[in-house]
Amino acid sequence: MTLSTSHHNREQFEHCLAVIRQASVEILLLLNVHVSEGKDPRWFLEQLDSARLGLGGWGAVAKKLNLNDAEMSEFTLQLRLLQQRVPQYESGQDVSENQLIAAMRFVTALEHLRLQQPLLTYSTELAPGSDLEQQQAHKQVRAIELMIKGLIQQAWPDQVRLNNHLKTLFNADRVRRWLKLGDINDVLSGMMFSELAQMLVDKKEYSRYYASLFSDPSMLTLLVEPRKTLQTFLDDIRQIRNNLTVQKALTSAQIQLLDNYYTQITRPVQRAFEEGRTRVNPAGIMAVDASELHAFWEKAQKRDRVTGGDLFEVRDTIEKPTQRAPRTPEQREQLISGVLWGAVGVMVIAIVVGGFWLVTSSAPAETAVAATETPAPQEMRETPSSRETLTRMGITWDENNFRSAINRNDTPHCAALFAGWNGLEALMDGRGDVIQP
Repeated sequence: MTLSTSHHNREQFEHCLAVIRQASVEILLLLNVHVSEGKDPRWFLEQLDSARLGLGGWGAVAKKLNLNDAEMSEFTLQLRLLQQRVPQYESGQDVSENQLIAAMRFVTALEHLRLQQPLLTYSTELAPGSDLEQQQAHKQVRAIELMIKGLIQQAWPDQVRLNNHLKTLFNADRVRRWLKLGDINDVLSGMMFSELAQMLVDKKEYSRYYASLFSDPSMLTLLVEPRKTLQTFLDDIRQIRNNLTVQKALTSAQIQLLDNYYTQITRPVQRAFEEGRTRVNPAGIMAVDASELHAFWEKAQKRDRVTGGDLFEVRDTIEKPTQRAPRTPEQREQLISGVLWGAVGVMVIAIVVGGFWLVTSSAPAETAVAATETPAPQEMRETPSSRETLTRMGITWDENNFRSAINRNDTPHCAALFAGWNGLEALMDGRGDVIQP
């Protein structure tokens, strides 16, 4: 690093720290933490943690700042990274490129926070902007995008094999959509920036085709490995590109951050080109005239209107068609809640149906019981006495008829008269129970 570069980096870094100190006072005041002045990143992180304890958790802090959980997590993550890179700083000491990038990234995070929470009014301008810088930013984003396309085409020179490979990585429907959106026989021209970037930083794709091209030990060292650093930088560039496609001017922090990203990403590839290890020449791509640059961004803006913007972050790996992304805690909670409410609904329906069945089935049963119980059971008729039997036979119960039956040998009549006579004697003797049936 030359003396002039070191001086320039130190000036930019100290300006970033001044912005962070001013912003920290306003942010902490909004979180009910009163401080007279801001200090270094470690102090700011400690104060945020105190605010978390006072408010009852990061969720309450996020609510005060109008951030969702993901945005709050990203904000604190960037502050922690800055605090790790710059545990302490005294004015005038040397500043590394990684320290400067970490500081600039947090300044852009402060810009996003200010957009989300209108009560915050701090300034994040690092330097006065110009049209020339805006045009240079357009060139740099275009050069990075075309460089990625060139590296992929170099790894897969045959278009048919590339299409089949993309079908394996993503799925056939997405490939058909890219072919429809893109130029004839150019599937990559139909892909969004995040999808191209993911082709580059996917674990398997990167180690197999691109790792050797980004092997410069002085570049892409912000995080633990070059691939993760490249992924982080490209996702930030995706957001910058989204601003350019809607013709939104970049802030001075975004312009300076992009300038550092461009150097970190293209310098290793440029060296590989000079050594004959790749045919992709970033410097040649950067040398573009105004009309060609305008045509590129006009086409990008039209495609952005069709697709609705590049909204998905550059992920660590490509999600295979047969895989599903792991559910977040919120998604798991919603799933469990849905299952429980579904079970409650089934139980309610079962109870209602069961009650209706009981009501409708008990009425006929009661009617049937009533119908069977309505006619009073008839008493069993007593067995007719011998005298009644003789009367029905037209025979009077007297001695003459008894003698006459004996004389005729009329056994039935004799038996009936004899039974009636014996029953009479039994009643007279008080033994009527012996003749009961």
